[in-house]
Formats: sequence, structure tokens, C-alpha cells
Amino acid sequence: MAIDLSTEYMGVELKNPVIVGASGITSNLETIRKAEEAGAGGIVIKSLFEEQIALESLALEHELTDDDERHAEMIALHPGIAHAGPEEHIMWVNKIIKDAHVPVFASLNAGTKSVWVEWAEKLSKTGVQGLELNLYAMPIDKNMSGSQIENEQLATVQEVLRVVSIPVSVKLSPFYTNPLHFVSMLDQMGTKGYVLFNNFINPDINPEEEKEERTIVMSHERDSLLPLRFIALLFGTVNGSLCANRGIFTGEDVAKMLLAGADCVQVVSALYKNGIESIHTMVNDVERWMGKHGYGVLDECRGVLSKMRAKDPYSWERAQYVDILMRNESPFLARPDI
Repeated sequence: MAIDLSTEYMGVELKNPVIVGASGITSNLETIRKAEEAGAGGIVIKSLFEEQIALESLALEHELTDDDERHAEMIALHPGIAHAGPEEHIMWVNKIIKDAHVPVFASLNAGTKSVWVEWAEKLSKTGVQGLELNLYAMPIDKNMSGSQIENEQLATVQEVLRVVSIPVSVKLSPFYTNPLHFVSMLDQMGTKGYVLFNNFINPDINPEEEKEERTIVMSHERDSLLPLRFIALLFGTVNGSLCANRGIFTGEDVAKMLLAGADCVQVVSALYKNGIESIHTMVNDVERWMGKHGYGVLDECRGVLSKMRAKDPYSWERAQYVDILMRNESPFLARPDI
């Protein structure tokens, strides 16, 4: 039986559901080509960060100020502002689009509305098929309520949607009071996709040297359970595409997300851990699983075990946790040391 792995993300057709997420892998043309050769369905270019924009703008301002007392001919040789700093990122995106053979999505991580809007518009004009807004911002003001933060983010997304014509997705953290409600609000605005969930870089402390350290922590297999649950809860309730992120390392992990209701997945940690070529294995394993279970196209298996279609819809809610604790086969009961 012929297996069709094609899917759609934000209305963009992908040959398979495995997307390489924004990372160092997608900031290098050589590794992007390797990902394509391994069978990636699409790529998200490494994010453009507001801090990057601000720092490079400050550096540029300093450089221009240093030139103030120089000869006019030397000043004329200074590269134009339009091509300095973060504009290099725009040129890099343009280059990738020309060379890529799979759909390319841009990614933006900002904090202030003006930066979101300005650079979302610039990125949208590069020819990318879609734009991912990485909404996570660390709350540092105890006087700002959760609803204030959410309202600001919703207003930002709405303004971005107003100025761009390409599909927009939002990459979310799980730390909303009610992620389902927040996604629903985004969906009503016309957001076309939701990436669940972000993987964070948290500060650490070195107690021997008594200083702060920053480490990039890869996701683990069990990290997939949180996006799995929320995708199962969201399936069939929103118009936008559902993309699973975090803890996806194998074809079996991809199959789980499809059964929960995902349209596609993003992988990064798996590629750092197992190599970019592991995309090929993941895609082949999904195809093999579909054939084994009699699925010819992804739509046949998508959402089969979501809350909407599950025989027991409460299995995705807290009742499942209570049920496990009440069973005799609870893992806790099997351990006399607890």
C-alpha cells in the first residue's frame, strides 16, 4: 500500500510532518542542506531576537559616531544603515529561500510591539512561506498581572497580522493560566498555527565559582507528554494548525503526536543528539507505522486519540491521574521503599 506522508502547516504543503525547528542547525547553509537531504518536510530559520537588533543597533550607532570627525570621503565609504546589523539576517533569509528545496519559515522573538511589527513585516517580504512568532517573555514585574501580559501579547499578534500577508504561527510557553483559552483568542484573530511548546534557556548557578551560568538544556523524551496532552485537547477546537515541539526523538514520538491531533512536529534536540541524518529514520518509521496500522494518508490517523474522538474523553483530564493512583498496578504501590 502506498503511504502518503504529506501534510499542511498553516496552509503550506509539506512532504512529511517533520520540520527542523529554529536553531543553530538552521543558521548554516551546509546543515540546512543536510536536513533537506535527510528528508525534512520544512525548516524554521534560526530566530531573529530583539536583543540582537538592539545590540547591533547600538554598535552601529557607536561606529557612526566615531566617524563624525573623519573626512567626508571616508564617511561616504561607510556601509549604508539599510544593510547593517539585523539587516544581515534579512539577507541571510533571502539566501536560504533561494537555495532551499523545502518550505522555509522565519522566526522572530521580540518584546516591544514596535519591534515585533517592524521586523515581522520585513521578514514577511523575504519570500518565506510563513512566520513564527516566539511569544515567550520572562515576567519580571510583580505588578503586572497575567491578564495584562496576555492582552499585550494578543494586541501584538493582532498588529502583526494586520501588516503581513503571509501565514503567522505562534510558538507558546505552557505557562498561561489557561493555554486553551489563549490559543482560542489567537485563533479568532486569524493566527494560522500554534507550536506547543517552547524550550527555554534558564540561568543556572555555579556554586564553586559563585557566578551565574547560562546553559542550553536539550529536551528529553518525557518532555513530549505536555504538548501531547494540549494538542489532544485542542484538536478540532481551532482552525489553525497544531505543531508539536519538545521531546520528539523518534518516529514513534511523531506517531503519538499525529494520533493526538498534530499536523506536524518540530525537532531540534533529536538532531543534536542523534545527528541530522536521524530525520530519515524518523520519517521512515512513521511511514512503516502507518502501513502497519492500515493508514494510507495522515488525515486518517490524525486526532484518532484526541479528546474529541477518544472513547474516553476524560482520559486527557485530571481524572486519568486519579485513575492511575487508584489502580493496584500503580508504580508507587510496586515500590515498598516509598
